[in-house]
Amino acid sequence: MNHHATDAHTLAAAHALGALEDDEHQAFDTHLQACEACRQEAAEFQATAARLAAAVSQPPPASAKAHVMAAIDGVRQLPPRIPTHAATPARGGTLRRKAVPLALAAGVAAAALGGIAVWQAQNGQDLMQQARQAQEQLDTVSAVLAAPDARTVHGKAANGALTTVVASDRQNKAVFTAANLPAPGAGRTYQLWLDHDGTMHPAGLIDHNGTVVLTGNPAGAGAVGLTLEPAGGSRQPTGAPLLLMPLPA
Repeated sequence: MNHHATDAHTLAAAHALGALEDDEHQAFDTHLQACEACRQEAAEFQATAARLAAAVSQPPPASAKAHVMAAIDGVRQLPPRIPTHAATPARGGTLRRKAVPLALAAGVAAAALGGIAVWQAQNGQDLMQQARQAQEQLDTVSAVLAAPDARTVHGKAANGALTTVVASDRQNKAVFTAANLPAPGAGRTYQLWLDHDGTMHPAGLIDHNGTVVLTGNPAGAGAVGLTLEPAGGSRQPTGAPLLLMPLPA
């Protein structure tokens, strides 16, 4: 789907995720030479996508190889595939709608799902549930990052964690990612909050480096907060915020 020249400013996210067609990529590269705002925005999207991919990665457990080797003898070999002539996909809106989620999934899904796939292989029901949940999160993260109105802000918590929030009014969603987040300690967890005119509303939990989609309604919220709470979370913050980061406007 080709964009009008006046829409060039909306292509920064798709450019950062490698989701532009060749002609759009060339046109946007030309646009970047004259637009400082888009250069900065594209660089921020690229950095955010890389941090999201790193944050959600899960290395496989050490015992995964032993489980795989023990199960090999019981796995039925599939018959060889017979090549078929696939129809040429139509270009246009459908292709573009799929391009951005697939571009992000290429960088994030392999890291997010690769580590757990083998480990869960002996329990198909658990694997399917985890795969569905991971896919839902990836779809939401992709939609927020690729939204034309996506805005990004970076911060640093009092405990040294590096944080990023990407928000989209159109999607009515916000995504939070943290790196270098210290372990919360036994019986504790980190809790996220949305600040609505000075009132803190729970927005989800995060126990370690990673990416979460904020729960609740970010519309009208002025900031995202991070506190250390008892395991399971609290209805209201029980201590001073480690981070109170204004939502991107």
